Amino acid sequence: MYSLTEISARSSELVPLIAALDAYQNALYPPASQHSVALHALAEDRLRCILVRDENGRAMGCGAVVFDDKQAGEIKRVYLDPDCRGQRLGEKVVAALETLARDADCTLLRLETGIHQPAAIQLYQRCGYGFCAPFFPYQADPLSVFMMKALS
Repeated sequence: MYSLTEISARSSELVPLIAALDAYQNALYPPASQHSVALHALAEDRLRCILVRDENGRAMGCGAVVFDDKQAGEIKRVYLDPDCRGQRLGEKVVAALETLARDADCTLLRLETGIHQPAAIQLYQRCGYGFCAPFFPYQADPLSVFMMKALS
């Protein structure tokens, strides 16, 4: 049994999850194709974060949505510990991020992921995201995939 909770981007529980995500992506992509963001460095009013905990309260996953000034947001830093993958938790994280975005009057969510992460691409497709062109601040990158979904 897992629970999803909204937390601050400054929570110490995010640190090992983000470190694991960075290590995973460092093995897949050169630095120029890594588009990570330091969540703790963003203004809290432009950001909402989700933490996944197991039945023992251990942090097992995370995700964030970063808002721009035009009722759009970007999904960032979605990660699940390998021990809890394959249980449809990714869909729950994305759904929770979409709820946070709707609550903030966001009408569009976008994301960037990498071509070497087919499970992530499939997750976002299952959640209704379609492919799109690069969006600000990104430029075309042969190792990147850009996706978006209009929120109702």
